[in-house]
Amino acid sequence: MQKSHSLNQIQAIAFDLDGTLVDSAPGLALAVQLMLKELNLPTVTDEQVKNWVGNGVDVLVQRVFKQVNAPDELFTKARALFDKYYDQTIDEGTKLFPHVTETLRTLQENGYPLALVTNKPAQFLPSLLESLGIKSYFSLCLGGGDVIKLKPHPAPLYQVMATFGLYHDQLLFVGDSRNDISAAKNAHCPTVGLSYGYNYGESIASSEPDFLFDRFDEILSILPLPRAEPTK
Repeated sequence: MQKSHSLNQIQAIAFDLDGTLVDSAPGLALAVQLMLKELNLPTVTDEQVKNWVGNGVDVLVQRVFKQVNAPDELFTKARALFDKYYDQTIDEGTKLFPHVTETLRTLQENGYPLALVTNKPAQFLPSLLESLGIKSYFSLCLGGGDVIKLKPHPAPLYQVMATFGLYHDQLLFVGDSRNDISAAKNAHCPTVGLSYGYNYGESIASSEPDFLFDRFDEILSILPLPRAEPTK
């Protein structure tokens, strides 16, 4: 599905991480389960955690606490335990979705600066991107703690535009959840929604992205290759 929306003016592309570039649900779920085990709380399933991903770790842990009826006074300890265990599970519990590496390489080779915009805490990004072999493709990486507001607030995309020197219609944002599409719409940027991601168990089509694809490499079909030069 795609709307009549010209992308000839696009000068750079920004991507969400979890559910867009990487399947991180197994590592997140294991970290949550280990956290709950240490706190002697009931556990949750991998599928539940998958549907809670997308608003940052604080909100993820809050959703877990609501599910297991955990007392609020344990939150600070739980939050620290999650970071401890996720640092152990992030590498083996995270893998790239199909066609990600070759698509990022093609975009970079065709002159598109690439940015990463995620609500995942920034502390986890450098080693994770390095282990996945995609760190070198991104000129800018923004995680939780790098911006004053998380998606769906447009602040992260404003920061990308300011860094790259772009207008809103020159930045394409690619994501898998309503937070991603809302952030881009709030920043007045064109959007790509990917159907295979998490999005709280809902169809990304309901967020009405400008383009909706089932495969990551379909992004290439809507962009000028090589990148069009900016209008003087």
